[in-house]
Amino acid sequence: MTDTIAQAPAQAPARARRAPLAEQSTELRLAVMRLARRIRQERADAELSATQYAALAWTASEGPLTPGRLAELERVTPPSMNRTVNCLVESGLLVREGSPDDGRKVLLRTTDAGEAIVRETRRRRDAWLAKRFATLSPDERDTLAAATEILRRLTDQ
Repeated sequence: MTDTIAQAPAQAPARARRAPLAEQSTELRLAVMRLARRIRQERADAELSATQYAALAWTASEGPLTPGRLAELERVTPPSMNRTVNCLVESGLLVREGSPDDGRKVLLRTTDAGEAIVRETRRRRDAWLAKRFATLSPDERDTLAAATEILRRLTDQ
């Protein structure tokens, strides 16, 4: 007499089941925020706040910017950005220059020291993330590549 073992129906993992839209939104928000917070910890200068680093990185990436444009990019008020810029100028990471097109405009330019901090921070962040990517299966990496495009679209809306 052979014993047969009844197999329970396979259950989909909790995350694979379709959750209500509000629940999906919450889960995505929490995961993205935790990941962003962890990545922000990888930086070359622990003295810089996240806001200061973001302003420095925008200026390094986009070239000389007006304080107003920098405030728009970071979605903060001009007075708030002015405080951030003042700290970066005092630290020698940004300099204020007159605009060649309009002498009334002030442009912000990243100094060599500021550029070095941005490069090293990006290197550390990329290395941290690459180390974690290496532990994923090819299918998981493909899923993240597709999700990256979707997240970009969400961000740009």
